Amino acid sequence: MSKRDYYEILGVSRNANDQELKSAYRKLAMQHHPDKNPGDHDAEDKFKELNEAYGVLSNADNRARYDRFGHAGVGSSAASAPWASADFGGFEDILGDIFGDLFGGGRRSSRGGAQRGSDLRYDLEITLEQAAAGYKTKIAIPRLENCETCNGTGAAAGSSPVTCTGCGGAGQVRFQQGFFSVSRTCDQCRGTGRMIANKCRTCFGQGRVENEQDLEIKIPAGVDTGARLRLAGEGEAGRNGGGSGDLYVVIHVKEHEMFERQGNNLYVSAPITFSQAALGAEIKVPTLDGEEPLTIPEYTQTGSIFRLKGKGIVSLQGHGRGDLFVVTTIVTPTRLTREQRKLLEQFAAIEEKQQESAARRFGSKVKDIFG
Repeated sequence: MSKRDYYEILGVSRNANDQELKSAYRKLAMQHHPDKNPGDHDAEDKFKELNEAYGVLSNADNRARYDRFGHAGVGSSAASAPWASADFGGFEDILGDIFGDLFGGGRRSSRGGAQRGSDLRYDLEITLEQAAAGYKTKIAIPRLENCETCNGTGAAAGSSPVTCTGCGGAGQVRFQQGFFSVSRTCDQCRGTGRMIANKCRTCFGQGRVENEQDLEIKIPAGVDTGARLRLAGEGEAGRNGGGSGDLYVVIHVKEHEMFERQGNNLYVSAPITFSQAALGAEIKVPTLDGEEPLTIPEYTQTGSIFRLKGKGIVSLQGHGRGDLFVVTTIVTPTRLTREQRKLLEQFAAIEEKQQESAARRFGSKVKDIFG
């Protein structure tokens, strides 16, 4: 399914400035925020779509790549790849700006100063066996890193950025509009608070370059789908001396062809024959640790459940281990030998006599009751 255009999602033109982007996002985010629409999955999907669109277009570098190459140009910031920019604070930051402007306080924008790098997300798929035992692997993360040529300044050797004269290094300019003080992004420096006359030829004045980093991660035993592992400082590099963001590895456990997981417990189906069900038997059942013996008592029915204690998944909190529940299924043979058929016919004849006798007894009781 193709992605919608980010400008279309926010309802703005391609020439919209930062303030117009923020206003459009603020209005739609407040409308579709999950807290205002509990249980509404459509609103939740729209809110995620808004976050993704605003996360790209509010960043000057990402917006330039998107304008030139479309969604393919912002793979490291869009949620279509296994890794993605994770914007966890956009909604709250915007609300903070609004209330700060209206009531003369609150949180001030720090665009002109050090800016923390974006958090990243990586979706990792593992098997049930790997989730149960723990798993160590390497992943490749595309991300923005500080340019080594200019040490992240964006300026060529022998030069350095200077403070923007338009905003005095604040990244924003403020002006009075009626009773309110309104701020907007500085057009001269585009919110960075700095001007670079002689740009670094490696990063073209951005201070950061795209690079792919190989990381080794350790998945703890007991994880399940939806678990998130945080790798501090492994996100994108910050600007103007700001710290790096974090990397969040989101786990997805594949469905198993034999076992079904429910919490820390496992369920497995055990096919048995009619004779094993009727007479009882000793069978072998699969577990994550290999086969285990299980005693099937006589007269076992289809759907009977037997527990093998401690043969499930280890608790992620380290408090013991779940159980394995074996569900029996009586299998009807698809072919019979002559001897098997003869014996079953004899058994069926005996069953028929028993049923006739039971029917006569039941009829006799009915007559006694009703005279």
